Amino acid sequence: MKLVRYVLAVVGFVMSGGVFAYDLPAVNLGGTSFLDAVPGPSGLYWIQYVQQYHADKLKDDKGKNMPFPDTDIDVTVSITQLLYASDYELLGGKLGFQAFLPVVSPHASYDVNNPAFPQAGDSGAGDLVTGPFITFNPIMGENGIKYSQRVELTFFVPTGEYSSQREINPGSNFWSFDPFYSGTYFFTPDLTASIRAHYLWNGKNDNPNRNYKALGAHDTRAGQAFHMNFATEYAFTQQLRLGLNGYWLKQTTDTEMDGDDVEGCREQVLGLGVGGAYSFTPETHLFFNYYNESHVENRAEGQRYNFRFVHHF
Repeated sequence: MKLVRYVLAVVGFVMSGGVFAYDLPAVNLGGTSFLDAVPGPSGLYWIQYVQQYHADKLKDDKGKNMPFPDTDIDVTVSITQLLYASDYELLGGKLGFQAFLPVVSPHASYDVNNPAFPQAGDSGAGDLVTGPFITFNPIMGENGIKYSQRVELTFFVPTGEYSSQREINPGSNFWSFDPFYSGTYFFTPDLTASIRAHYLWNGKNDNPNRNYKALGAHDTRAGQAFHMNFATEYAFTQQLRLGLNGYWLKQTTDTEMDGDDVEGCREQVLGLGVGGAYSFTPETHLFFNYYNESHVENRAEGQRYNFRFVHHF
């Protein structure tokens, strides 16, 4: 079960002679939360996500507001995921495979109509995300599962809508590799904590943003980044769980332009909030998460609402 954030796929702009780049692809920030690594029964899963993101601030490399008048950025995302968990045993766990495709509707507006400001592209399909995973056999305790864990090799395939003349696009126009490790610990059968930790590598964009082109760039490469989701929840009933959730992203290397590092463009964000999960049946579940962002650098700062519907056939 995986979610990818499609909010600002590639945003770059030139201002006062310097480059401020929002270059990282859309990654999983807060899409997965409670009971993340708990194994379910083998078979086919349909997972549907709906996300709404709103931001009214664009931050620079010092975490200060960029001087865009009354910024409003809204992105609505619908993601359909198919996940298959097999009974094939490999490396002490069971092999599976997942793939999903987002449909993205971005919008950006300002009080002043200036085409040089970051602009939103057309609505359309985002990048295909796919990869194999292994869900390891859980460590058992006296009262059931004590710890469960999973690893996945996740690939972003640049199939999404992209325009170098727009800064906010459904697709990124480059390949990415974003493997993760997830674990869930049961303090008691009703109280758990989960974590999902990713490390992101990006390929070259051979048709970079219009503002990089204005500087003479032939290609760009977004920097590497660490990002993680974390959550803890309590089961108030057999059907209802409520808890706290968050995410953290930190870019670890500079963006490159024609192979040279671009300083002052590393991204950072912290999102914290609350959420819940409701089980209609053992096969059908609904998750809701809200996040408010802070400690932001070189990114938009806003609020995120996430719904995730999971059904096992």
